[in-house]
Amino acid sequence: LVFAANKEVMDADTLAKAAGLSKDSSYRWKGPLQAAFDYADISTPKRQAAFLAQLGHESGGFQYLREIWGPTSAQKRYEGRLDLGNTQRGDGFRYRGRGLIQITGRANYVRIASRLSRFGAPDFVAEPEALERPEWAALSAADYWKDRRLNELADTGKFKTLTKRINGGLNGYADRLARYERAAEALGVQ
Repeated sequence: LVFAANKEVMDADTLAKAAGLSKDSSYRWKGPLQAAFDYADISTPKRQAAFLAQLGHESGGFQYLREIWGPTSAQKRYEGRLDLGNTQRGDGFRYRGRGLIQITGRANYVRIASRLSRFGAPDFVAEPEALERPEWAALSAADYWKDRRLNELADTGKFKTLTKRINGGLNGYADRLARYERAAEALGVQ
């Protein structure tokens, strides 16, 4: 994925500092995150710090691109949930959270595949594991970010509201905020 509109936003060293990544991980994520920044106009240090903080928390530091499955009682309730489009037996497990912002449910997999098809995205319904690849994990997160107009919240410093739009509540807020502060310092957010 290449978006020619914007120049490189940050180098691997800056990304490593901002996201708390190892040097090797920063090289792995640099290209996919650049594409995500370009796609969703995450073009300022404030937006980038908020994006990296939320993704860092949601993915356990860019490690987990697939929801850890117990199954927990909440995960068991994915099965048959019509609001997630889980209409077939096994959909709850098959379409569990994937990507840097955990895309969950058959309907959301259909939606993200359609929205990203112009970039050559695979059919995530037929191949749900594709959302675990860095390029699709990052771009799907950017699509979620763009669709919910989260740049506006980042611009105005409404980090709690931004967290609620991603998480539905303030789960992990202290970690998200610590990640934001680290990223903001590394990126020179004023």
